Amino acid sequence: MSESGICQKCGLPQDLCICETMAREDEKIRVSLVVKRFGKKATVIEGISSDVDVRNVLKELKTKLACGGTFKNKTIELQGNHMTRVRAILVKLGFQTEKIEVS
Repeated sequence: MSESGICQKCGLPQDLCICETMAREDEKIRVSLVVKRFGKKATVIEGISSDVDVRNVLKELKTKLACGGTFKNKTIELQGNHMTRVRAILVKLGFQTEKIEVS
């Protein structure tokens, strides 16, 4: 974003900027389960681009799932097995259902 209040990508004013909405619709997201040390399970979400505010997505997921989590190496890691609920929450956040692959 420039200081004049106009987005460099879409050319619209900051309050009307649609870059993040467009990025959410184009995402190909993969949700998987990994087993960490001592048998701890973690839900890993990959494929969210830098155009989306990943910190807000992480905050919403942690709040709705009542778990801890982090964002590192372009992936979101949530503590525990949340495979069944993650898709519904991501859809409410604006991502498309058919673009979310849960495996």
